[in-house]
Amino acid sequence: MARQKYPVGVQTFSEIIEGGYVYIDKTDLVYSLTESGKYIFLSRPRRFGKSLLLSTIDAYFSGRRELFKGLAIESLTDDWQPHPVFHLDLSGCAYLDKDSLGRHIDMYLARWEKIYGDENSGRDLSGRFASLLAAASEKTGRKAVVLIDEYDKPLLDTLNEDRREIHSYYKEVLRGFYGCLKSNDRYLRFVMLSGVTKFSQVSIFSGLNNLRDISMLEGYSTICGITPDEINDQLLEGVDELARKYGKDRAGMMAMLKDYYDGYHFAEDLSDVYNPYSLLTALYNNKLGNYWFQSGNPRFLVTRLKEENIDLYRLQKSVETGTKLQDIDLVMVNPLPLLFQSGYLTIKGYDMDFDEYTLGYPNREVKESFLRSLVPCYIEDDKGISPFDVKRFVREVEGGDVEAFMKRFQALFAGFPYDQVGDCELHYHNVIYLTFVLMGFYVRTEYRTSDGRCDAVVMTDTHIYIFEFKYNRSAEEAIRQIDEKGYALPFAADPRQLIKIGVNFSSETRRIDDVKIVKG
Repeated sequence: MARQKYPVGVQTFSEIIEGGYVYIDKTDLVYSLTESGKYIFLSRPRRFGKSLLLSTIDAYFSGRRELFKGLAIESLTDDWQPHPVFHLDLSGCAYLDKDSLGRHIDMYLARWEKIYGDENSGRDLSGRFASLLAAASEKTGRKAVVLIDEYDKPLLDTLNEDRREIHSYYKEVLRGFYGCLKSNDRYLRFVMLSGVTKFSQVSIFSGLNNLRDISMLEGYSTICGITPDEINDQLLEGVDELARKYGKDRAGMMAMLKDYYDGYHFAEDLSDVYNPYSLLTALYNNKLGNYWFQSGNPRFLVTRLKEENIDLYRLQKSVETGTKLQDIDLVMVNPLPLLFQSGYLTIKGYDMDFDEYTLGYPNREVKESFLRSLVPCYIEDDKGISPFDVKRFVREVEGGDVEAFMKRFQALFAGFPYDQVGDCELHYHNVIYLTFVLMGFYVRTEYRTSDGRCDAVVMTDTHIYIFEFKYNRSAEEAIRQIDEKGYALPFAADPRQLIKIGVNFSSETRRIDDVKIVKG
């Protein structure tokens, strides 16, 4: 039997169907979407199936009925009359200068003008687009469909401070180009925009006051991505092949795939969604890996987290209102909306009374890879832990050699540049948290007890380390707080060796200047 073909890197609906690739049928949701509204917006992380979704809608409105044979939509409609479709993909361009965006849009307009007439080709971009919508509708006798894929890529590509002027210019270009949709409503059957983010300062969302944002609606929470049921229906052949490689039964392999790639939730119903790119790539390669994370670089996000002194541990238990999660401002003092919309955090719980969402890392791939990406920002490469040091560090922590691994920590902090640390206690906490997590140890920071909370608890198979950090005080005071607050009491019956560690950071020397260790 021929091996299943997985559409890794294939985003065109017709190519998937005609090429015999696995297609996860979302056409019932496509039909619902196209019948329930006229102006639609969808935000999803990169490589999450947005382009394939728009390509499917393109094929549907183009009347390509033969591609939908056997799919859900075939039994839902008999209307396969073609509409003129204007499908603009903004992802296929590097936005390097002010003219890049205009050139890219012009390429599409010129192509459409060859079909519907170019008598208005001398006008500006929005004027040409408006004329095309009217001409296409009049020429075909049917209203036009507009699909804009990755509408926000020009804005995301120019978010850095040194490109802010280009960013502002692009905003004006897009404002005019998208703005012509509202004034040409009579020529439009359906409009959909997709992207990673929802920018509050682009007038498409204020100008199109009837734009329906489905990004966090329960009915469409699984419109992109792959659900557990869809794996059971269509992908078990690949799961079984992976299971044989890893020496697992099917249930064991499903548990591993869930740990690595599941966990995305886009609405309060918490319907599970697997990352489609990583899951399909793992099945294609017959190997687990951090495929989605490796396909993009969150450098801008990483830089912002450090600039805003974000507590890294608290990211996995952040709380934000629904209104703020769906909006992004360019100042971005609060990074949570962008972390959520770009897929590094996801919904873990919902409080209806306060419209508050609890956020966390969706899965193992994202958590481990994201934290690893933060290391160069917090620990300079030439001051970090070499592979040889990592091996020794792990052995020291596992063996209870506290004096040795704390000396390693002291050397690490002593190497930080003066301007990197500043007078920020949180920086030290973040570095320690990152170090222990990336070494593979179970870490809880600000561990709560009945009489307060200690700064960190690190657990191995044989040891429990309780850390208390002070800033410009003393390690002795830190140990005294551990004892007085009873931070060790929850572990009294635990057979592992308990070790209390008091640490003081000095703002004057900008390093750890005092350590006290008490072994239980």
